[in-house]
Amino acid sequence: MTSLFDTHAHYNDEKFDADREQLFADIITPNEVNPFGIGFILNCGTDIQTSRECIGLAEAHSFMRAAVGFHPHEASAYSVEARDEIMRLASSDKVVAIGEIGLDYHYDFSPREVQKQVFSDQLDLAEKLNMPVIIHDREAHGDVMDILSVHKNSFGIFHSYSGSGEMAKQVIKMGFYVSYSGSLTFNSAVNLRESVKYVPLDRLLIETDSPYLAPVPYRGKRNDSSKMYETLKKLAELKEIPIDELAKITSDNAKRIFGMVGAG
Repeated sequence: MTSLFDTHAHYNDEKFDADREQLFADIITPNEVNPFGIGFILNCGTDIQTSRECIGLAEAHSFMRAAVGFHPHEASAYSVEARDEIMRLASSDKVVAIGEIGLDYHYDFSPREVQKQVFSDQLDLAEKLNMPVIIHDREAHGDVMDILSVHKNSFGIFHSYSGSGEMAKQVIKMGFYVSYSGSLTFNSAVNLRESVKYVPLDRLLIETDSPYLAPVPYRGKRNDSSKMYETLKKLAELKEIPIDELAKITSDNAKRIFGMVGAG
C-alpha cells in the first residue's frame, strides 16, 4: 500500500515540543486513523531560524525533507544577508524547495510592498537554483498571480490552496501544482471544493500545514500528518476515484516536483 506524502508541515513548532519523537513513531506506521501511514513529510521554514530547524529535523529523520525561505509575515526581517544565508542553506541535500514564500494580506504583519519585493526576490533565487517554490497566498490572489506572471521560470506548489476554480485553471496553465489541506473538509469551503474539478490528477497534492488546519472531524485540535487521511478521503470523493489510487497519485506527484522519483 502506498504511504502518503505530507507536502507541508511545521513540526519544529513548539506545539510539538512535548511529544514530537513519539508522534513521528506513531504517524509513519499505518493505523486506524490513517491506514496508509506517512512516507514523507516536507517541513517548511518561515525565516532563517525555522529554516535551520527544518533542516535539522530532516537530517535526523529519513522520512523528512526541508524547504527554506521567508514567510510574508517575516518579510520585514529579510535582507541581502538573509538571502545569502537562504541560498547557503538550500545547498543541503535535505532541502528540496524554497518556501514558504508569498503574500499574506489577511494579517499584513509586513507592509504589502515589502512582501511583494521579498516574494519576487525569493522567486529569483529559486529560479537561479532551479528549485520549486512553496507559495503562501492568503487574500492576495491578484498580486501573487501578477508577480508570478513576470517570473516565467518559476515552478512549484500553491500550498493550502484557497483560490477559485478559475484561478486554479490559471495556476495549472503556469505549470504549478495545487495542494489541498484540511480546509477542504470545512463546511464553509463550498467554492474550494468546486475548484478541485479544475485541477488534473497529475497536479494534485495533499498536506496538513501541521499544527494548523486540522480537517473535520478534528477541527480545532492540533493537526498532524496522520489526520491528512481525512483530506485524502474528501479529495477522492470529489474526484470520484478510489482512495488508494489517489494516495499513489498524490505521493508520486510530490516525489516528482521535489526531485525524489524513486525515493521510498
